[in-house]
Amino acid sequence: MALVYDLMLLLDTAASDAQRAKILADTEAAITAEGTLVGKHDWGARALAYEIQHKGEAEYHLFQFNATPALLERLHRTLRLTDGIVRFRIIKLAPGTPDPPTVRPEPPRAAEGEAPPAEPAPAAAAEQPAPEEPAAEAELPAEQPAPAQEPEGPGTEEASAPASE
Repeated sequence: MALVYDLMLLLDTAASDAQRAKILADTEAAITAEGTLVGKHDWGARALAYEIQHKGEAEYHLFQFNATPALLERLHRTLRLTDGIVRFRIIKLAPGTPDPPTVRPEPPRAAEGEAPPAEPAPAAAAEQPAPEEPAAEAELPAEQPAPAQEPEGPGTEEASAPASE
């Protein structure tokens, strides 16, 4: 059974369409020249979880393929040197790994300087039943009275110690 690898490519959205298309075509050609392309997924432009090289979003592409160690080394070197790639990762999949997920559409984000989407009208919120809250008294343990302490003054020489029975 041949090993399957995932290549996750994050392409710079500021790069030209021709440059991004060339990166994808060259990557696919390199994989098919020395290996077998199992799957190819285009997940589109998405926001990054954190900025990479001062970029807030990238175009996601996933290639699944069978490869030799020489191909992996060549891909790693080529992708590391290629302009227009924000980040890439090659991962060896364990046998029995499920297929990649289908892509959900990303919710729209407010652009900088725009106001966030308006809150729902109060009338709409009033129509929804309020969630039941558990009684706070049932969750709290019964309070126990604090032990009485004898006042200590300048005239007392010994500190009061708890009595042991």
